[in-house]
Amino acid sequence: MTLLTDWVSPAVLRTLALSLLHFLWQGAALAALAYVVLAFCRTASARYAIAVAAMVAMLLSPVATFFVIRAQGNASVPATAQILPPEKHPAFLPAKTSSLPPLQRESSALPLMFLVEAWFAGVVLLSLRSIGGFVQIERLRRRRFACVPDDILELCLDLQDRMRINRVIRYCQSIHVEVPLVAGWIRPVVLLPVSAITGLTHAQLEAVIAHELAHIRRYDAFVNVFQVAVETLLFYHPAVWWLGKRIRTEREHCCDDAAVAVCGSPVAYARALAQLAETRQSPQMAMALDGSPLVARVARLLGSSRSSESFRTANLSIGVLCLSAALLAGTAFVGGFHILRAQTPPPAPAAPNTPIATARPVVAPAAPSDAIVIRPTGSALAPTAPATPNPAPERATAPMAAPSAAPVAAPAPAPQADQPKQSYIDSLSSAGLTNLTVDELISLKIQGVTADYVKSMKELGIKPDPEELIALKIQGITPDYVKQMRSITGQNLDADSLIGMKIQGVTPEYYRQMHDLGLQLDADNIIGMKIQGVTPEYVKEMRDLGLKLDSDEVVGMKIQGVTPQYVKEMRAATGENLDADTLMGMKIQGVTPAYIKELQSAGFKVDAEDAIAAKIQGITPEFIARARSHGFKDLTLDKLIALKHSGVLDAEQ
Repeated sequence: MTLLTDWVSPAVLRTLALSLLHFLWQGAALAALAYVVLAFCRTASARYAIAVAAMVAMLLSPVATFFVIRAQGNASVPATAQILPPEKHPAFLPAKTSSLPPLQRESSALPLMFLVEAWFAGVVLLSLRSIGGFVQIERLRRRRFACVPDDILELCLDLQDRMRINRVIRYCQSIHVEVPLVAGWIRPVVLLPVSAITGLTHAQLEAVIAHELAHIRRYDAFVNVFQVAVETLLFYHPAVWWLGKRIRTEREHCCDDAAVAVCGSPVAYARALAQLAETRQSPQMAMALDGSPLVARVARLLGSSRSSESFRTANLSIGVLCLSAALLAGTAFVGGFHILRAQTPPPAPAAPNTPIATARPVVAPAAPSDAIVIRPTGSALAPTAPATPNPAPERATAPMAAPSAAPVAAPAPAPQADQPKQSYIDSLSSAGLTNLTVDELISLKIQGVTADYVKSMKELGIKPDPEELIALKIQGITPDYVKQMRSITGQNLDADSLIGMKIQGVTPEYYRQMHDLGLQLDADNIIGMKIQGVTPEYVKEMRDLGLKLDSDEVVGMKIQGVTPQYVKEMRAATGENLDADTLMGMKIQGVTPAYIKELQSAGFKVDAEDAIAAKIQGITPEFIARARSHGFKDLTLDKLIALKHSGVLDAEQ
């Protein structure tokens, strides 16, 4: 009937479809209930626990519904299915067909089948997106980053001891990230951007690192994996996405509280968040600064939350109304389901004393007198009773086909093949895949992994395990693609590299264009370029400006948003032939041509390093004017930085 019926029985698909439909009102009810309970919670940790518990309940709800509906279906089996003597068993009685034509019965189940197929397609698409994200996180964790300075490492280890974290944690710095983050689950890596190390004070950096360590101590990465799995399976319900967003918000609040508890300065931590937000150059972050949770986090840390008692009362009212509406919808849905079942007429029972000869007027081949011939109840022939050597006269006169002078020829036996067809398991075993689990076999079969595909990959020197084979097949990696990429790269690419390149859309043409521009490329570099949107035109424009960039520098400049126009303007403002590292440092710190012109207008001749140092220390034209208003003369940038550090010009509180 549909694609899934080749693998799963229609009864199971129908039960699954009803469970998914029931979750529409169940999910709304659980979300409304969580909304009401969250309004009573005063602490972020309590709200986080309630939200995670609601997410668990959302996952268990359709599972429980599935088994309840299936149990009701099993309970409705008629009593004739019990074990009876052969002469009274319904399998030996004439079958009575349903009053509905077969085509109408099949078409009535099609909407539910299509519903399950649409749900399954959505789950597969979201799973691919999640897998791609997990792969990128793991690749980021395994990259070689520079270690943090010794004083920062000492601070990190001291914080780890104070927070009683006994896990092995790596601390690295990178120009490829804009905000501190944690990569990895079992062996986490704390990545600190260079802008945070150079631009934050000791107290601010301590609070930021404590926030990331709080994520590790709370095992938030594992909860996030569970959350992504639930959002993938129940993606069609808006309540699941709302609850997932609420969990992420409360998770950040919990870590904010942990950071403030360790460092003791909410003001310093709030300033650190605001300063890190300023270093982000992406349009998404600019939009988030206007109304993102970051504003609420800073307001919460500073004690200026917008929540009030009237706002809490309104939340309770809305939650109660939503809960009532969801329960009413669920009651109507369940009631309609039971009415539909009550209106479905059961099949009429067969008469127990009907002679077997009248059940199916078809001549069957003779069987031995002591044998029982059993045929499936759904076939054209009903099972027959044991043949007797002297049939009764009533059986002889039963309605049958008109006798013919010629004897009825027995059906010719079907020709047997010379060799039996090889099973799917045997074919994979012949290709070298043995000791497979049931889940692996099913996944390999669903994705269309054949023995020929496995052999062709092994002939190319790739020895993938079942998971890698499934990933290769999902991404559409063919032997021809492997040969093309190996030929153009001159490298013996493994399965992980091929999967990453295929996911990011790395083609032989893209690699050839980058290689012709003089870039020394490996799999990680070309994948990183494709992720960051590096095009051959971008590299060529940078080369035309005299920048001899390697692959890492190209990726770094693209991440930081260094454009050819920015290079031209900065060179014109400074009068220097700036290299890639200097340009990235200026872009990270937010040094613009306008900022350099303002310093020059104030009487300072600054080069690139001076501009970066002044920007890091917060030297602005307003600060320069305030210093000169106090009568200071012959000021240099070093003196201005010293005044800024001393705080002598700051207003006393």
